Amino acid sequence: MPLTLYCTSARAKVPFEPLVEGQVSIYCCGLTVQAVPHLGHLRKEIAFDVLRKWLTVSGYEVTLVTNVTDIDDKILAKAAQRGVQWFAHAYEMENELHRAYAALGITPPTYEPRATGHVPEMIELIQQIIDRGYAYVASDGSGDVYFDVRSWPEYGELSGQKIDDMEPAEDADPRGKRDPRDFALWKGYKPSEPIIASWPTPWGRGRPGWHLECSAMAGKYLGDQFDIHGGGIDLKFPHHENELAQSKSAGRGFARYWMHNAWVTAAGEKMSKSLGNGLIVTEVTKKYPPRAVRLYLVAPHYRSTIEYSEGSLDEAVAALARVDSFVSRAKALGVDPAPTQLPDKFVDAMNDDLGTPAAFGVLYDRVRDGNRALEASDTAEVAAALSQVEAMLDVFGLRTDDPIWGTQSSNLEPVVDGLVAALLSQRDAARTRKDYATADTIRDELSNLGLTIEDTPQGPRWTL
Repeated sequence: MPLTLYCTSARAKVPFEPLVEGQVSIYCCGLTVQAVPHLGHLRKEIAFDVLRKWLTVSGYEVTLVTNVTDIDDKILAKAAQRGVQWFAHAYEMENELHRAYAALGITPPTYEPRATGHVPEMIELIQQIIDRGYAYVASDGSGDVYFDVRSWPEYGELSGQKIDDMEPAEDADPRGKRDPRDFALWKGYKPSEPIIASWPTPWGRGRPGWHLECSAMAGKYLGDQFDIHGGGIDLKFPHHENELAQSKSAGRGFARYWMHNAWVTAAGEKMSKSLGNGLIVTEVTKKYPPRAVRLYLVAPHYRSTIEYSEGSLDEAVAALARVDSFVSRAKALGVDPAPTQLPDKFVDAMNDDLGTPAAFGVLYDRVRDGNRALEASDTAEVAAALSQVEAMLDVFGLRTDDPIWGTQSSNLEPVVDGLVAALLSQRDAARTRKDYATADTIRDELSNLGLTIEDTPQGPRWTL
């Protein structure tokens, strides 16, 4: 089946057809680097990493731009609380974001622009919107510039809302607005803020509005129109609604497809810094294998909510262990993966709006087939199963030999393998002399360390 994606603006699955044959351009709203990222933040990164991999496997050349919002009210507030410069705080949190990327094996975007590096493009875009009659400079001398939502007839098209039904943001500054729902394109400088957190413009010193930043950066790197705009479902309104309105009002076609992933929740609530229930990525991956954490975030459909629980992470660890066990056993036989295509059912599942639950079902079935082939010593079927399993793992970003995972360890496996082999040799010697108590003690000690010992016709083998 051809690739279909659920498009938020269409409110339905639609066939995907890129602007340029063989090429796909994607813009994803990145993080506001105000604090250390948690699992909820990385759900979006994981979802669009898998989309990117699937499009690449499908033969497309993919350009993925993900911005960093490094100037914002919350960044200024957090920096002030810590007594550091706002840019130093933002840069520190940006580095934490990149550490989280690496921890979960996320391929860095094609380009990752910072908001503060694109103020000229933002000023140009604002002027275009003003010139076309859809924005105005506040009359109170504040230097604020607002988008006039009532002047744009299509406002609300993405979220399916009417202006009169919209509530103005609780934290929005009402100064100088014609309508409380008008949103800021540019925020005039306030004496309470650092002067270095502002830039000169025709309307006075100030800094950009959050929504405007993404429109300007998407336009600079992907052009007036591009294929896919992505982000978390919480960004659909007002952020993406406002991006769409300001970009189209400036005469830009903007995104052709809108995709949104669901939340990771904790106790039924959105995982967020404000709730205090965020699970820091780099801390979670100290307790659970990073690849298992990635599987935990990849396996559910990207549009379904994930309720965090340690039990679910334990299940992900066990599921990955079963897959890794087959791959390890197959490779221990010296079997070379046979060139093959991905299973048709897997392709159909992924082409159906990235149907990862069904796709994982195909993966697990193929692992089961491979294990049966191992028991039957059917080398040809083992090789075929190994090839398909590794190809499917590659789509999910879960292959053990993917170089992106190699940066996370000091590669102690050969050392551990030698130590375990020495203990297993002692165990075999004990069994040979019928000293079963010693043999069982060695096996139990290895088990207590988290190793599983399996006796095979080729000799004992271990897995973690």
